[in-house]
Amino acid sequence: MAENRHWRFSHAYRQQARILHLAHFLRHETTMNAMDTWLVAGSVLVLLLLSAFFSGSETALTATSRARIAHLARQGDIRALILKSLLDMPERLIGAILLGNNLVNILASALATSLFLKLFGAAGVVWATFVMTALVLVFGEVLPKTYAILNAEKVALRVAPVIRWVVRLLAPVVMVVEALVRQILKLLGADVSRAHNVLSFREEMRGAIEMQKEHTDGRLSRDLFMLDGVLDLRELTVEDVMVHRTRMKSIDISRPPEDILSYVLEHGFTRYPAWENSPENIIGVLHARDLLSALAGAGGDIARIDVRALLLEPWFVPEHTPLLDQLTAFLRRKMHFSIVVDEYGEVQGLVTLEDIMEEIVGDIADEHDHAGQGVRREGRAFIVDGAMPVRDLNRAYGWELPEDRATTIAGLIIHEAQTIPEVGQVFTFHGFRFEILARERHRITRIRMQPATETPAT
Repeated sequence: MAENRHWRFSHAYRQQARILHLAHFLRHETTMNAMDTWLVAGSVLVLLLLSAFFSGSETALTATSRARIAHLARQGDIRALILKSLLDMPERLIGAILLGNNLVNILASALATSLFLKLFGAAGVVWATFVMTALVLVFGEVLPKTYAILNAEKVALRVAPVIRWVVRLLAPVVMVVEALVRQILKLLGADVSRAHNVLSFREEMRGAIEMQKEHTDGRLSRDLFMLDGVLDLRELTVEDVMVHRTRMKSIDISRPPEDILSYVLEHGFTRYPAWENSPENIIGVLHARDLLSALAGAGGDIARIDVRALLLEPWFVPEHTPLLDQLTAFLRRKMHFSIVVDEYGEVQGLVTLEDIMEEIVGDIADEHDHAGQGVRREGRAFIVDGAMPVRDLNRAYGWELPEDRATTIAGLIIHEAQTIPEVGQVFTFHGFRFEILARERHRITRIRMQPATETPAT
């Protein structure tokens, strides 16, 4: 009996010891599980911050102005020098950032999935998908990229030193990935060895100017206005800016010298085409300075002057000559005046260096010009000369009238109306109401314009 009591006591003691040990183990396991949970959650948070860093860096580095960074680098800014070196190897830079971003996003999603599986069982996969998608989208993509695009230069300069080390660290992997991608593309028939930036600097500048127009209702600052004009020189031809033959002031060389002098003084231009027998037969160009110098040399006796002897040789250029080429030719030949002819050699007008410069800087008026020549404002309406170029109206007022259908506003109306309108007729197209105010023979000389949405001005 004593032995039985001893056995029961010993067995009860061992059972209690096992329970205490199990309780201690469970308490230890619970503590460890809680620590693991917080460790995983903290790791996911850190990875999300890294994701935000990579996303913001990518946006800032691609959006920052290379010209501005180059300027800062020339001034000796260390961070700008680092950033410039990174921008000089765009493939390696973007590859490293994308690799780092994908690594931290995938690792964060994997850790979050394991955490949610432990907390919610099989349903944890669904919870992890929704939660991580929201977190990565908001805090890993949209938020950092929005901030970076608004502060591109500042962010790019701050992250450049860190990104440089990321690029160096991941360079071997990025090189392998680049080689793999090139081989795959080569198998698919794509030749990446000739890859280049298809968006030229000129197109980038044009895009930036168009964006500025959208934000300012078509109006541009003076600097952008001139830059826009410079970019347009490649697209325009002499025909687009020339003074049409119907508006040319020319001289009949057969007229008496006193009549020619009166004509020159009346119109106030510097150079005049001179013709003989017919206005189409241009035989030279008379410079007003030469005429006045000859007059002074003749003691004021105009009858003693041989005007024909003062004529300069005319310079004829095709009407489809690109404006940039004509500007270069003017500068090379040190001439400011040329006669424009069509493919048959018929005179179409004249073009001067000033006409081309006005495409860049806008209207150049001197003390003898009338202010606002060609356009007059009447309330909400505009009284416009029919010969006013459509392009000039668009640039001056931020309009978007088509420039490829006619050079002048009168030509645009005739093109759209498919007839030569009568005085008093009204047309509405391209968002404007056009009323014909005056006409000379087959030419529309004066028009009233105003936006079609507004009540006609009275």
